[in-house]
Amino acid sequence: MLFFGHLGITLGVFLLCSIFTPRLRTLIDLRYLAIGALLPDLIDKPLGRVIFASVLANGRIIGHTLLFSLILSLVGIYLYKKSNNCRGIALASGSFLHLLEDQMWFQPLTFFWPLFGLSFPRDSTDYTGLEYLLIMFGRSFEPEFSQTFIAEVLGIGLIAIFAVNWLKRRLSKKF
Repeated sequence: MLFFGHLGITLGVFLLCSIFTPRLRTLIDLRYLAIGALLPDLIDKPLGRVIFASVLANGRIIGHTLLFSLILSLVGIYLYKKSNNCRGIALASGSFLHLLEDQMWFQPLTFFWPLFGLSFPRDSTDYTGLEYLLIMFGRSFEPEFSQTFIAEVLGIGLIAIFAVNWLKRRLSKKF
């Protein structure tokens, strides 16, 4: 899953949760939820696929671990107790949803890191660095790359729904 998939599906999950718990709309800052939804990839893709590509050759490292989400959650809870601020919890929630969307439980060596050792598994792709980013971006919009393609289209649709609702609220406040 790539940018639109993670962002849209995370916002969609928030929308569903806020239907059953309307108070979430006032508690959760969507900007932090959105950043959290992208955070594991924002950390891991540049580190594992570009900067340390020859050593790691893996775009799912530190940010895709349960430990990372747990630490973010603990920091979020601490900030909430200290200053009654839910931003850290929103960031941690977005990051955890990212792990669920990537189905990281199918990669237990990464997901439960460091329980099974300190090293991360190497990916089997031949391309790394900027070449990896360009190929993945190009492939994300090919229907043959179906799982990612479907997630991206669904994410774009959900983002469009959020954008329309946001515009409606802004216009109704203005007039």
